[in-house]
Amino acid sequence: MKLSLAQLRDIWSGQGKLSLDAADYKRIEDSAAAVAKALATGAALYGINTGFGKLASKRIGPAQLEQLQRNLVLSHAVGVGPALSERVTRLALAIKIVTLAQGRSGVRRVVVDALMALLANNALPVIPSQGSVGASGDLAPLAHLSCPLIGEGEVTIGGETLAARDALRRLGVVPIVLGPKEGLALLNGTQISTALALDALFRTQDVFDAALTAGAMSVDAMKGTDAPFDERIHVARGHKGQIETADALRAMRAAGEI
Repeated sequence: MKLSLAQLRDIWSGQGKLSLDAADYKRIEDSAAAVAKALATGAALYGINTGFGKLASKRIGPAQLEQLQRNLVLSHAVGVGPALSERVTRLALAIKIVTLAQGRSGVRRVVVDALMALLANNALPVIPSQGSVGASGDLAPLAHLSCPLIGEGEVTIGGETLAARDALRRLGVVPIVLGPKEGLALLNGTQISTALALDALFRTQDVFDAALTAGAMSVDAMKGTDAPFDERIHVARGHKGQIETADALRAMRAAGEI
């Protein structure tokens, strides 16, 4: 699935909803099956039945695979600083869901459904704003985003901050025992960086819209003319943004009496 900027903005503002269809879930389930099939071969699979980083050569026994993924999430939940805003966190949740729904991450449907439940109920993980390593992965922030799925960390609901287990209980969601690769899939990615960039974009759009409105009102207040906004002038200049700005100013002044 894909989201347009307009859909992402609606989610950012709290007005939009996110839903997955049968094709999305088919991709998710197929990717989880691919991981299970690969694991059954007995081959060494990085981060699935091996350690991470310098411990990549260390094999992990079948009885410890779930603990490996849980430990990965908890070991990276070390962010600091004030929490990210609700708008940024909502976006990060949505983008993580969309990423997993591409069917390339090897997670089960239960993981995606738990993220969907958090987003649908505006139950937002508390994510410290500092600790990411950016393009190498938003590891610490995404660990905090993922912690509530396993009953750890904190969640805000309606302005109230709760322990994750209490929040999940309120939503009727059972904490997940992460399967092979699922912790890795949740932590890998740049969904936090992307959400922060979109937040800056949407706030800039709001400022720009306010500037256009103030400009149109100022022309009215000064009993000015909208002749400088004539479409022909700006088409001749050939700058797309200038043409659209003139269009907007003309539209806002079209109902004026001056």
